Amino acid sequence: MATSAKASAKNKTLIVVESPSKAKTINKYLGKDYEVFASVGHIKDLPKKEIGLDFDNHYEPRYEVISGKEKVVRQLRKLAAESSGIMIATDPDREGEAIAWHIANEVESANKPVHRVLFNEITRNAILDAVKEPRQIDYRLVRSQQTRQGLDKIVGYKISPFLWNVVFRGLSAGRVQSVALRLICEREEEILGFEPKEYWTLKADFTTTAGEKFTARLAKIDNKDVEIGTQQEAEAAAEAILSKTYSVMDISSRVQQRRQPTAFTTSLLQQAASNQLGFGSKKTMRTAQQLYEGIEIGSEGATGLITYMRTDSTRIGKEAADEAREFINREFGSDYAGSGGSDKKSKKTQDAHEAIRPTSVGKTPEALKPYLTSDQYKLYDLIWKRFIASRMTPAKIEQTRVDITDNDARFLFRANGSKIMFPGFLKVYGDQKELDYEARKSTKEEDEQEQDVRLPKELAPNEHLNLQELDRKQSFSRPPARYTEASLVKELDNYGIGRPSTYASIFSTLQDRRYVELQKRKILPTELGMDVSKILVANFPDLFNVEFTAKMEDELDKVAAGKDEYEQVLESFYRPLEATLSDRRNNPFVPQNKEAEVCPKCGKGRMVVKWTTSGKFLGCSNYPACRNIKPISSSKPKARETGIACPICNDGRMLLRNGRFGPFLACSNYPKCDSLLNLDKNRKIQPPKTPPLETDLPCPKCGAPLYLRTGKRGLWLGCSKFPKCRGRQAWGQLDPEIRNHWEEVMRQHLAAFPDITIKMVDGTLLDMQMSVDDIILLSEERGLISAETGEEAAITK
Repeated sequence: MATSAKASAKNKTLIVVESPSKAKTINKYLGKDYEVFASVGHIKDLPKKEIGLDFDNHYEPRYEVISGKEKVVRQLRKLAAESSGIMIATDPDREGEAIAWHIANEVESANKPVHRVLFNEITRNAILDAVKEPRQIDYRLVRSQQTRQGLDKIVGYKISPFLWNVVFRGLSAGRVQSVALRLICEREEEILGFEPKEYWTLKADFTTTAGEKFTARLAKIDNKDVEIGTQQEAEAAAEAILSKTYSVMDISSRVQQRRQPTAFTTSLLQQAASNQLGFGSKKTMRTAQQLYEGIEIGSEGATGLITYMRTDSTRIGKEAADEAREFINREFGSDYAGSGGSDKKSKKTQDAHEAIRPTSVGKTPEALKPYLTSDQYKLYDLIWKRFIASRMTPAKIEQTRVDITDNDARFLFRANGSKIMFPGFLKVYGDQKELDYEARKSTKEEDEQEQDVRLPKELAPNEHLNLQELDRKQSFSRPPARYTEASLVKELDNYGIGRPSTYASIFSTLQDRRYVELQKRKILPTELGMDVSKILVANFPDLFNVEFTAKMEDELDKVAAGKDEYEQVLESFYRPLEATLSDRRNNPFVPQNKEAEVCPKCGKGRMVVKWTTSGKFLGCSNYPACRNIKPISSSKPKARETGIACPICNDGRMLLRNGRFGPFLACSNYPKCDSLLNLDKNRKIQPPKTPPLETDLPCPKCGAPLYLRTGKRGLWLGCSKFPKCRGRQAWGQLDPEIRNHWEEVMRQHLAAFPDITIKMVDGTLLDMQMSVDDIILLSEERGLISAETGEEAAITK
């Protein structure tokens, strides 16, 4: 792998990939005739502080080298000039194609042949085969990615300033994210407006003549479905039921086939990982990327364990299907080897890649467990089992229904039972709850299916039954279920909004903008999110709706297929948007002010809703002539308990708070204790750093004192005025006596600031690899904090 300044591609083929870990795996297979270089993602992008599209010149994008990537670009050009040829092996999707195009443009001056190679899996055979069959960069895919980026830029740079004017500066709108926010907010409005309806269920415990007991539910009264709405009705029915004698009216059995599931698409993987493992979408994709790019497997070295994880296809290649069949025949028997008939393709499927599967079924999860992290193992186990199950036979399940009635045939009780006749794929992938979830089309209803009961072994028609006990249960109809990350992905996928590469970022973007928050794995819109959504939908109803956004995804697919033009798509999007904006800029519609009252102070203006970063209030529209204001509420998120003990005072608890720069943890004893813990971009806790040691050595640039710090390569000196001054002093150039002196002082300094151990309130060590959201969930499950509110005082032990 070549990423250092000493790397050379002289008389070699240069292969450019995105990540260092992928480069390491690929380099192992290709040998000395190739030099593998990692670009570490994108090298060029549209400008950050401007829209970057030339509206007067066919909307052509203007790219610039990403800040901090200048060194990578220089090294890339150097290696390209030395090489005998260039192969670009970025990810096999539109994003990867766009990166390949940027790289090709940067190495064009080398005048070397440039080819594109695609790796759907990082294995020896896949890599060697791909290198033998290079192709040209597909400019249609590049244009499709540019179209998506252009659409997103137009929305961000045209709509966001509108929000600044109406609400407050710093807010942002997104083409897909704002539609997802609308779905979340509209679901919340349904929940808030829901009126529960009371209903009662009656269940009876019956005993057979042989003494076997089972439970049946009242299903019909007078041949009509049961509708009992009050306790009075329930008691009246119960009195009549208890006065009767009962017998078995009918027993019916049938064997049903439960079809095997398909292998995972990106959407299905994210949903299953969320439901079964509690993984967020970003965590799922990050872990899958690691499995795809390569894991160190003992003497085998870095090896890719799964195929490419961004796909909407359930298709399986013949070679992989044959390998799976041999494995199933060997491990389970020929009766379990299926035909793979469950593979299917919808109209919305691009089918560019196979489904997500292990690169070799022989690499079982248990065999790889010693080499994988806990998260990697859990996800690989899920993918491996799902793939094997997809190549197995259907399960055969006997469903039995027992109907029980009284001697007057007025009341009918029903009991359902099931028995597995042949397990088929359930032998490997038996999560019935997950399969039922996938089969549901609606995301509004949570799983409340009638549970099967254990039926008596010996039961015959007309057999007399004794009614032992009658249970009356009061229930209320439930409002629509709030979205989880899994069900939000399911909804977007059903609508055809977004693509495999975008699902993971949608929720995290909304969360970073403080439009939504996660509570007990449920997505709740914040007050700010509700307000922003209402304003966007009211002013741009044709833009932020499901049908239009799904249609734009189809347009992007047409660009990728060469059936539509980049300029045409952007033109058809931008012109209507600009026309709407010109009407709304100076006359925005704010639904919250629809029924604004007359100002009681001046009598001229109206008390309209106004927002600040810390909340909203009512203010006179006649401002500044009238300065009358009235508080409403605050959109500032409340602090949340985490179950983490304060590492400084040991008496307080760390609360999750939000500040100007995002979320952080602070001690509940503030201001008595000002302990803080920062979170990284993945919301994991960053260990506290040892404060730098101030020296009397002057900065060679500005003369300010230098700070002495410890790093990966030992001690180093940097200016105390950083970032205003970036002066450094080479540690090795100091006199030995000076170095010895400051080494001793640093030892004393480190002893005064030992590494801090972070624990939970029950004394157990904190798992620093967990996100703060997962820590809160774990604390609730263990009873360290209240699961009812998520914000009650911790139960110290």
